[in-house]
Amino acid sequence: MDSHLIVLVTVAAVWLTAGIVAEGMPRLHRAYTLRRRVHWLFALTLAGLGLTGGVLMAGLQSPGSAPVDRAAAGLALATVPALVVAVCTVRRLRRLSAGAAAFAAAPRTPAPHGLRAAAAHPLIGLPLQATGLATVVGVFSVNGFGLLAGAGLTGPAVTVGLLVVTAIAVRHSLRHSRLAERAVAEPDAGAPAEPVLTSPRTPDALHV
Repeated sequence: MDSHLIVLVTVAAVWLTAGIVAEGMPRLHRAYTLRRRVHWLFALTLAGLGLTGGVLMAGLQSPGSAPVDRAAAGLALATVPALVVAVCTVRRLRRLSAGAAAFAAAPRTPAPHGLRAAAAHPLIGLPLQATGLATVVGVFSVNGFGLLAGAGLTGPAVTVGLLVVTAIAVRHSLRHSRLAERAVAEPDAGAPAEPVLTSPRTPDALHV
């Protein structure tokens, strides 16, 4: 395997792993587990941003058609979603980690629905998964499949990509809204039950 393909596959693997981790976070029911998963995702996100930024910068500084230039060309499509990750996702992950720390004193502390709703926010999972898809497209494009090279394939490829990203965004939004509604109803569900008023017991009949 060529060196530029090794670089692209590595970057794609990091982003795809981050997208998978982000997908499973809202399903976690323990605050301690959720906080630990947020730390993993934060590390993967920083690694993906570092690798992507390093390859792009190396491609800009390279004077000719070196392997790093081909790797940078493969990551061109992932530049925009990676910027969204750097601007929005990283900040939300830090806030989510701080919020989970407040509930993670005991390993078996349940994660409230509000915390899970924050983990399901579209600005966490969607940019990561969109970046992973963009890097996969870059791997295929540089490998010679020409998904974006042919004029007849450019339109359908872009259309399919937009439909996939839209479907992912709708799915994240629906799950976030569902968990947010549960978080609003959570205080009512945790309120103490009202005492049940019972009539005084009828005295037993006296037996002579």
